[in-house]
Amino acid sequence: MRVSFCQGLLTGAIVLNLLILYYVSRAQQQMMEKRRDPGRGSRKAALPASGLGGGMGGLVGVGGGMVGPGGVGGEGNSRGPRVTVLLREFEDFENYVGDVARSFLHQRPELPFLAVSDTLPYPPLSLPDGARLLVLSPSPEQPPQAHRPEFHVQTEFVLLVPDGVELEQGRAVERLIRELEGEGGGPVRLVAAPVLARSAVQCLHLRVSLREWTATYTPAASGSSGSVCTALQGDAVVLIRSEDLFNLSVPLGRPLLPSLFIQTSLHGWKVKLLESPCFSASHRPLFSSAHNQWKADSHLKEATSRLMRNFGLKRLLLADGKEQWHGCGKETARCFGTVRDDTPEYLYLDRWTPPCCLRALRETTKYVINILESSGVRYWLEGGSLLGAARHQDIIPWDYDVDLGIYLEDVPNCDYLKNLDSGSLVDANGYVWERAVEGDFYRVQYSEANHLHVDLWPFYPRNGVMTKDTWMEHKQDVEFPEHFLQPLVPMPFAGVTAYGPNNHRRGVAGTFGVFMWPHQKDKTILATTQNILIAIRDWVASGYPLGITVLKVAKMHGSIKTPWREVG
Repeated sequence: MRVSFCQGLLTGAIVLNLLILYYVSRAQQQMMEKRRDPGRGSRKAALPASGLGGGMGGLVGVGGGMVGPGGVGGEGNSRGPRVTVLLREFEDFENYVGDVARSFLHQRPELPFLAVSDTLPYPPLSLPDGARLLVLSPSPEQPPQAHRPEFHVQTEFVLLVPDGVELEQGRAVERLIRELEGEGGGPVRLVAAPVLARSAVQCLHLRVSLREWTATYTPAASGSSGSVCTALQGDAVVLIRSEDLFNLSVPLGRPLLPSLFIQTSLHGWKVKLLESPCFSASHRPLFSSAHNQWKADSHLKEATSRLMRNFGLKRLLLADGKEQWHGCGKETARCFGTVRDDTPEYLYLDRWTPPCCLRALRETTKYVINILESSGVRYWLEGGSLLGAARHQDIIPWDYDVDLGIYLEDVPNCDYLKNLDSGSLVDANGYVWERAVEGDFYRVQYSEANHLHVDLWPFYPRNGVMTKDTWMEHKQDVEFPEHFLQPLVPMPFAGVTAYGPNNHRRGVAGTFGVFMWPHQKDKTILATTQNILIAIRDWVASGYPLGITVLKVAKMHGSIKTPWREVG
């Protein structure tokens, strides 16, 4: 049989495709094997020692020279070490890093030991042979990998140890590895062992809400085979897979354990706290003088504030019921800048109003309401604040100010308001009272530095309708019948009892066109025909002609754009 040129070419193409398919499948199989053994894959991917230059930064050996990722603590057996011991947190002015390294290397000389510091410690550390120092701060003559810890860890696991800890039994490390491997691919991605002669380790549940800028710690119950939780409090030795650690956004942030558990809880990972093995600590207390303890506490406070700022957390609710605030206050600017298009910048981050800002708004609201009530100024919740009171009995979680309506004729009753024809006034409590530059209304700021504020809108009655002289481009900024305020009724709002319209549900439904009932917080109810008819009835009862009333109500529900004051 004679084979034509085209047939031969087709046969060759088929054979070539089969060869390509074979090698592609081989490559995929090798990749799957690497994923099953992340430790082996990371060792193959590590840079050689020649890839690191000299200089101040990077990896420093005991003699001060530069050492590559595999330069110290190499293969102790045919398989090589499975875990790197890493000490992240210590103070330059007093530490026991050298003692910790000697303790571990005495029991397990094959284990790599890595001390990690932000800057080159002074005075210099005294490290034994087999221990290394990694400086994280970059140096201009160094390649980027010289300061990145993932390039200097070639083992499958990382053992995170605190300063002053001792390893008395080498088998303790294997016990932790077995416990972590026994969890398989489940949610437990870390195991921990307590450090004796230190503060007791407590297992906690940690809930991090980035939207609310808040981290909440609560105690966790202990189990018979060890406690499983999402955070730890106290001194502990923690084992984690290298792949998991370096997949975190900030693997070695400080303070180490809070940084670690905030990130792992967001991944849905858990930590298992074992009752044994236990690690000892011969240095107790860790610092020899009260002055050094004070310095360490100050550094811890600064590091915590810096970490919370970087993670965007403003409020910590601790397990003992205490609170820590890391946001704005009376002496600082608010957490967000000038608002554009009625949309504060945090909404673009898919976050709500920072809790420190809400706290300042609540304090200002309470203060202003007390002043108005003691001065005989009639007021009521307006706009979004009325909606927040109806929905949440509080400020709407993403709102950035509070609105109160007041009777214009009552302004002379308040000493702070009647003298604001020009300029502003700072009262004895640091609140700033001023006439707003945007229009004919008043504003009370939290402080001169912090411009979170309560707006006071002067209304006056005209033909049974409450109106005013300054109107904003808000759909809820509308006139309304005066009988809504006769009488005013108390409403819980922002931790106090404020006053609102006597039928706030009808007022909110007519003003916003939508309403969220308190028992249906996850549903938005559109204004119904019944709401529209009720609004028309109220306007007609106030003396408006039916035609104008229909136009006003239509404008209220967004179907006609004509300003109400022009219609009237």
